[in-house]
Amino acid sequence: MPDTREERLMSVAESAIVGIGRTQYWKRGESVGHTPLQLVISAIRAALDDAGLGFDDVDGFALYATGFDTALLAQTLGIPNVRFTAALTGGGGGSAGSIGLADAAIRSGQASVVVSFLAVQQPPEARFGSAFANTSKKSQYSYSPSSEKDFILSSALVSPGQAFAMLARRHMHEFGTSREHFAEVAISTRVNAMNRETALMREAMTLDDYFAARMISDPLCLLDFCVESDGAVAVVTTTAERARDLRHRPIPILASAHGGAGSWGQAIGWFGMPDDVFASSGYEPVAKDLFARAGLAASDVDVALLYDHFSPLVLLQLEDFGFCPRGQGGPFVADGNIRFEGGSIPVNTHGGNLSEAYVIGMTHIYEAVEQLRGTAVNQVRDAEVALVSGGPASIPVSALLLGRDS
Repeated sequence: MPDTREERLMSVAESAIVGIGRTQYWKRGESVGHTPLQLVISAIRAALDDAGLGFDDVDGFALYATGFDTALLAQTLGIPNVRFTAALTGGGGGSAGSIGLADAAIRSGQASVVVSFLAVQQPPEARFGSAFANTSKKSQYSYSPSSEKDFILSSALVSPGQAFAMLARRHMHEFGTSREHFAEVAISTRVNAMNRETALMREAMTLDDYFAARMISDPLCLLDFCVESDGAVAVVTTTAERARDLRHRPIPILASAHGGAGSWGQAIGWFGMPDDVFASSGYEPVAKDLFARAGLAASDVDVALLYDHFSPLVLLQLEDFGFCPRGQGGPFVADGNIRFEGGSIPVNTHGGNLSEAYVIGMTHIYEAVEQLRGTAVNQVRDAEVALVSGGPASIPVSALLLGRDS
């Protein structure tokens, strides 16, 4: 029987992350001169080099819905044989789940080296909701017409920020959560980003700065929103056995889960959630599945990389994952618990979507791997278990528990 905690963690893993790669991160629209395919290939090449593998070793792709054709990638990269390819659907919640798909492919023997990736490139005229602000410029991210969307458009809820503001306001109403609590998420994340050269937002942020920022959708101000950026991130997963012979310490996949409460459904796309889950991140059933599969609890997590497209949703995830009771996310962060220095559960040590870059959650996986390798810029001492989330968004949302090899 395994004796140490690290050995027990590794004993449940059949696959491991062995390579991570990324491009430069640019502010939205500044990657002009690079095509999305070029961004993806650069990130994949970097991830394979990091692992000590080549294109010939890849036999699978496990993706979050990105619009990329794996057939085009296979012929472009010269991959000799694709044995597995799958993509997770969703509206922002699938980054962690793509690693879960890779894990499933390897556990079932359908592939041996699986690449997951995601690229974001936003032209200046194609912003979230822009198709409704200016019908002459259609945005690839805007809502497509449907009966559900027509219902909320009559209330001018044309962008994710406006929609998630409703959940934040409800949480404030029910539990007394304040904008000061949201500010603590934004400020602590910015403190982490200041040490990270890849971060797009490295200027110091004070509470006065936060309250001076323009209001976008009450109660969310500019500094509650993630950055808008371009870039790509790739991750390579292989068998636990093969991982031990590669370039870096393997990062075992302890558990993955994706899905969500059926009543959460399309979430911000329809606002039909019942009251008991409305002011939440919709993660509770996924969190329960995730921890049960790994035989772990929130108290076992050393660092949490929580999807932070909007600062209030970090509070709601802390509650749904069990780091604090329901409704207590505000006081929990106010006590400094998510700070890198002195916090009980350091959160988004890389700067997150709020301050490093927004690559739809893939930067969080990159940081989790660095934390467990012991090479992170803001290194959590003796980190052995990392939690990564993808979403909140319409289901499926996803989550991932990664460990440190002994």
